[in-house]
Amino acid sequence: MKEKKTLSYMDSVHRDGTIWNMVVMTLLIMFPVVVGVIFQAVPDWAGVGKGLLATAPMYWAVGVIEVITFYPMLGAGGSYLSFVTGNISNLKLPCALNALESNEVKAQSEEGEIISTISIATSSIVTTLIIIFGVALIIPLTPLLENPVLDPAFAQLLPALFGALGVVFISKNWKIAIAPIVLMLILFVFVPALDSSMVGIMVPVGVVFTIVVSRLMYKKGMLG
Repeated sequence: MKEKKTLSYMDSVHRDGTIWNMVVMTLLIMFPVVVGVIFQAVPDWAGVGKGLLATAPMYWAVGVIEVITFYPMLGAGGSYLSFVTGNISNLKLPCALNALESNEVKAQSEEGEIISTISIATSSIVTTLIIIFGVALIIPLTPLLENPVLDPAFAQLLPALFGALGVVFISKNWKIAIAPIVLMLILFVFVPALDSSMVGIMVPVGVVFTIVVSRLMYKKGMLG
């Protein structure tokens, strides 16, 4: 009798991650198809083509860069789960990095793989629950949330989150942080077209720029 081969943990992660990413991609594509069939609406394919021609190359490039950028920080399991659930740079990544930092492990280690995946899964569940409660309570809480007194606080949520994480990681080697901080300040100050909607693109750009500059600094003996 032929013995059944048992997959290793990492092999099972890649197998399941690939399957679920393909399933989610199919579901996302099928939604507009089903809506079109139900309402008997056919899109203007010429308009769709023009729109894709203008936007698709950018998202393809970002998709490739994000995989290369986030995988070393999140591990395999965390990366598959993050790309399915979304909100990587502003939610999943900070959560995973904080969990890895608290447990003093690297994402590419076996412990890091498990911790990163658990932290991202927990973040996804908590986010879903918060959204459910938010939808249920949106009407009674609307007067409170629209109070002008709270506007400054809401505007500072993401800066506070990334600022807290920044202090932890910048303090490890502040020399590496100088170049990307200067680059982003220059870009966002002198290029008006860059705003909060461009964060998803600028994060991978900043990471690649930081890696290149850090490599040059290392070769010149500026890091130690």
